[in-house]
Amino acid sequence: MSRLPGLLLAAALAFAALVPVATPASAATQVCVLACDTLDPSQARQETFPVPDKDLNGRRLELHVSDADDMAWAGIDDGVTGDSVWLDRSWDGGATWEGLLGKASIPGTWTGTRTLMYNITDPRNHRRGLVRACGDAAGVGCTNWVHPAVCDTLCDGTSAGRAAGDDQPVPSTTLYGRTIRLHVDQPDSMAWASIDSGGAGDEIWLDRSWDGGSTWPDGSSLGRTATPSGATGTRTAMYATRDPRGLLYGGAVRACGREASHNEGSCTAWVRPAATRARAAADALMTSYDPYDGWWPSSWWNSAATLTSLVDFARTTGTHDYDWAVARTFDRNKGAFAAGVRSSDAIEGDFVSRSIDDSGWWAIAWIDAYDYTHDHRYLDEAVTIADYVQQYWDTGTCGGGVWWDRERTYKNAVTNGQYLWLTTALHQRIPGDTVWLQRATTSAAWFKASGMIGPSGLVNDGLTSACANNGSTVWSYNQGLAIGGFTELWRSTGDTSLLTTARTLADAAIGNPALTVGGVLTESCDVGTASCDDNQKQFKGIFMRNLADLATATGSGTYRSYVQKQADTLWAQDRTSLNALGERWAGTGRNQSDWRTQASALGVLTAAAG
Repeated sequence: MSRLPGLLLAAALAFAALVPVATPASAATQVCVLACDTLDPSQARQETFPVPDKDLNGRRLELHVSDADDMAWAGIDDGVTGDSVWLDRSWDGGATWEGLLGKASIPGTWTGTRTLMYNITDPRNHRRGLVRACGDAAGVGCTNWVHPAVCDTLCDGTSAGRAAGDDQPVPSTTLYGRTIRLHVDQPDSMAWASIDSGGAGDEIWLDRSWDGGSTWPDGSSLGRTATPSGATGTRTAMYATRDPRGLLYGGAVRACGREASHNEGSCTAWVRPAATRARAAADALMTSYDPYDGWWPSSWWNSAATLTSLVDFARTTGTHDYDWAVARTFDRNKGAFAAGVRSSDAIEGDFVSRSIDDSGWWAIAWIDAYDYTHDHRYLDEAVTIADYVQQYWDTGTCGGGVWWDRERTYKNAVTNGQYLWLTTALHQRIPGDTVWLQRATTSAAWFKASGMIGPSGLVNDGLTSACANNGSTVWSYNQGLAIGGFTELWRSTGDTSLLTTARTLADAAIGNPALTVGGVLTESCDVGTASCDDNQKQFKGIFMRNLADLATATGSGTYRSYVQKQADTLWAQDRTSLNALGERWAGTGRNQSDWRTQASALGVLTAAAG
């Protein structure tokens, strides 16, 4: 049986020594991460013993931890019938705890037993826990608490002297003439704090929060240290801001300090460090992911487009931290859901619903997931969804095109742009295919002749009941889907007229104020006092993904420069210290920011990194 390395064990014991006397909390709420509480230990991928066993009246009480599963269980051995064992878990540094988790008693003729497994971290609620094993064997006793150290590239407690860089991302703060600074080693996403221009006894520490500074119950006073006699300043050790083991990303930190003769302190602003722009956007995005249900609450199609952005990021940058989220999203959402659970529509299984375009976004996401993981179940799922969409290709109205909804009320650009891209993508990935290629070719011809592309090269939203361009809003995602579809079909056929069409659409988008203002991609809802709804918040990232595809296909410096301009502008003008990225990339007016705008911005930052 393996034992944890000395650094982790020392950190666990040191932390345990600081835990105050506590009182039990209320009954536990089940925590679900990669697995839910009460997983059988026989399924553990690892077994370590992070704290010494407890001798409880001759019985051996053990705490078991699997870092690979981020779960723990307790066991008791050398006992007698009726001896019991359980886990305690605390979310607030040991002030209170959930007790008697998995309590089990030794059955007749046995000498030991164990609990089931329980999660140590809870990414949905942005918290890390402590656990300990407890037992009742002619008296109650517990092991020490363990709080596994946070380790990314480096671990908590690493000397700041090992930092590869020293960035100070927010202004320092002052307190009675002392200067308190937050330092970040961006390549490793590590942070430390310093205080100077003071004297002996001045204190400095870091706070760390997993929810952007709203709470920090397990991360207060990290590395707290005092200025020694004869010195004017000191610094803390370094602490990690990402916890891949616990599936906690985008940790925020701040530097805090206290002058020796006063009780009040002062802190800098909170910061989310990250090594690159794209990873900064991805880490911040993942703080909104719900691993219990495997999506970004509460938007169904937006979750599909967001997963696509995440997969594109992982594939482009070679970052594998979020691979688990791909499988989790698939496994938790493949079934059926009543109306109001995932969408206002019922989800009928295999990611399909009455909204044909919603179904199409999931097909695109699973093709992207297949390209990234090579897991054939994702391609099979995309085919299943595409077969469903195919039922709504109808030549009886407007000579062709896919209906937007099951009620067949509207033929529009988004559904048909998806269809062109999707049919082409399936042809490219299914050996020997001719059926999907024929459908893609027919779709491209229909799209060009449909009238949805206006005389200026901009794509309007759809067709009237008389099959004419309805003159409705030009949205960037409609433009992008068409660019991507024509570009991919050119790759499959070599028909240069398709690439010409894609370039015409791209040139119109970057040169027309309907979509580009001052060189920055701008929706009509980005202007003045307008605001974008939850759907519109995500349109621009979809456009950028497809424009970047055309830039790669053509080698165009103009398109690459446009992509880079968007990335540079939003990073400089539309970002907070927590790396929240908004809807208005030029940073003007009444900006909006949530996980949808974050996913959209991740799309362009990934495109610029590619």
